[in-house]
Amino acid sequence: MTWGYTKLTALFLLLAFNTAKVMAQVCTGSLGDPVVNIDFGRGTADAGPDPGFSSYTYVNDRNVRDGTYTIAKTTIGMNRNWYAVTNHTPDDVDGYMMVVNADRNPGIFYETEVQANLCSNTKYEFAAWLLNMLDYSGLKPNITFVILDMNNTVLRTYNTGDIPDQDRNWRQYGFIFETTTSTRVKIRMINNVFNANDAGGNDIVIDDITFRACGPDIKAGIGSSFNRIQDICEGTTTTLKLSAQIVGSQTLRYQWQKDNGGSWTDIPGATNPSSYDAPFSNAIPGLYNYRLTAAELGNFNSPGCRTASQTITIRVNPPPVVNPISNGPVCVGDAIMLHVDNEGTYEWRRPDGTPFSTDKSPEIRSATVDMSGTYTVTVKSLGCEVTSAINVSVIPPPVPAVDHPAPQICEGTSVQLNASGGTTYTWSPTTGLSDPNIANPIASPTITTLYTVQVKSGTCYRETQVNVIVNKVPTADAGPDKKILRGYDVKLNGKVSGDGIRYFWTPNADIEDEHSLTPRVSPKEDTDYILHAESTLGCVTALDTVFVKVYNGLTVPNAFSPNGDNINDVWNITAIDALDVPVVKVMNRYGTLIFESTGYEKPWDGKYRNEDVPVGVYYYIIDLKNGMKPITGSLTLIR
Repeated sequence: MTWGYTKLTALFLLLAFNTAKVMAQVCTGSLGDPVVNIDFGRGTADAGPDPGFSSYTYVNDRNVRDGTYTIAKTTIGMNRNWYAVTNHTPDDVDGYMMVVNADRNPGIFYETEVQANLCSNTKYEFAAWLLNMLDYSGLKPNITFVILDMNNTVLRTYNTGDIPDQDRNWRQYGFIFETTTSTRVKIRMINNVFNANDAGGNDIVIDDITFRACGPDIKAGIGSSFNRIQDICEGTTTTLKLSAQIVGSQTLRYQWQKDNGGSWTDIPGATNPSSYDAPFSNAIPGLYNYRLTAAELGNFNSPGCRTASQTITIRVNPPPVVNPISNGPVCVGDAIMLHVDNEGTYEWRRPDGTPFSTDKSPEIRSATVDMSGTYTVTVKSLGCEVTSAINVSVIPPPVPAVDHPAPQICEGTSVQLNASGGTTYTWSPTTGLSDPNIANPIASPTITTLYTVQVKSGTCYRETQVNVIVNKVPTADAGPDKKILRGYDVKLNGKVSGDGIRYFWTPNADIEDEHSLTPRVSPKEDTDYILHAESTLGCVTALDTVFVKVYNGLTVPNAFSPNGDNINDVWNITAIDALDVPVVKVMNRYGTLIFESTGYEKPWDGKYRNEDVPVGVYYYIIDLKNGMKPITGSLTLIR
């Protein structure tokens, strides 16, 4: 079609003036089924055929430029600044939509004659789904919808305002218009944006354009609460009262309908708008949908003229399978725990029939034998009520006993544990046990260990404990051998370890304190002293010996030859190590001190300051300490 620019401008100004104060609205009452649904079709090809609705140029590829449009499933690959959009029609993967890149000048871009006959003098809701494809801030589409009769008389206009960009969500725009005596109308869409500078934007997708009759406000439901969903149980025989409240024309005619497998059919005689009794006899599982329709008397027999309440759904559900469980048999004193998996409401009853809980998983503490019996639960779920039972036994618990709660053993030995009072036994920890699953295992722990035994009788159990005390066996260390000069004493260095021990030395002659670990001894001859470590707890006795060498006196050589032949290379003083801290000094003939040693652990090797001293005669002084007279003399050093 061709439109002159002057006419378009005049029409644009007229529409803008007429719609400036018109706000988008949708039907606030009841809606009819769609009598017009323009969804642009569907197909296997990426682009759909030209519907001939537009004065813009149709393209069947993805190069949609200013003043062109296409019918497509998606905008992927069309413009790098467009969102990747798929058609709006729900669950229609092959459905098309109209993709419009608006012209730079305002004007009509869509016009079509509605092919369906509408009802005369009837209100309709017009709605369309729109989306601004621009992913940045640019020129925003602004569209005026116009509904005209076949004589081009405007029935209603509606302006969307600026459709926001940077929003990938489809949004519905709609309004109410009323037909005249004519039953055919046309739809016109006008681009209101003037793009003088070729700025980016003004790009839009359109889908799912619908016409639905708009009628009175119908509030329909079940009973006085007007619930729109109710559950009843399979096999139920009942009558449910459907009711409605209506605000609107007093001249309307009404009809209750039922959904019969995807199509609504009138229920014979159900024309009372206030109520309808829906009968159920031995109800079969399934969904049963009802609604109340309304239309003016002259249009009532035309389904497209009716509006309808929201759907009322009655769900007939099979009864749930209720299988309560418990933790029984339960020991006296423990808790009885009950549970049912079903969702709904619950009423639990004791064996005597008295109710005690409405919880899904109740617990009865401190069970007694007289609480044994059959417990029942009634589950109400999805209109059904099912009662099921479970038997719970309360039995006396075992009385565990052990022969000895704290036996003592020596390290490296064993003891037999003995438990009684039940039918099965489990010991822990298992360390050191010959068998943890018998009443009388052999225990061989290496350290003191607390064993716990679980004594079971049926499913009932109790626990008791045995603490096996492991005593460390005695050890004895008499220390290093000793040397003394006759008439002197020396200290022994004994050590013992273990649990519950006593110790002493033998023989007990020439010893300061036989019960001391470090006594001083003064034997007159070579003697073996034995350290005894005895256990007071019945473990083995440990023994260790120290040898004390007794010298009659010091033997001081009067010559030695430090010539490296390994014969008399050092000046060895026999038995000097028997003294605690003797001091040995050696001087030359001039009185110069050339060697001194406290303790004489390393004999003199004939050197002074790491140099060999000359062959000759040298003089020594041995200070024996402890008040003894020093020993003096001379020695000859030869090579």
